[in-house]
Amino acid sequence: MKDVATLVSGIDYKIRKLIEHHDLLRSENKKISNEVRDLKLVNQEQKQKIRQLEETVKILKLAKTLENKEGNVEAKLKINELVREIDKCIGLLNT
Repeated sequence: MKDVATLVSGIDYKIRKLIEHHDLLRSENKKISNEVRDLKLVNQEQKQKIRQLEETVKILKLAKTLENKEGNVEAKLKINELVREIDKCIGLLNT
């Protein structure tokens, strides 16, 4: 009878340890999931900032080209490119 009680006690101890370990892993998983969510938000914000900065660089390059009298040909090409891009957008809006 003592052997059965010892076995039951050992099984009970192991089950409690497994439950503790499960709870620990669950809380750790929740913490990591929150970190992943936060990092995804930061990543999205940084991608948006990169797009904005790339647009700013594009505008600054265009402005510098227009400032420079020697860059008239390049400025005309850039303006033509922008007009084509606008025409494409208008065409997409009309369809």
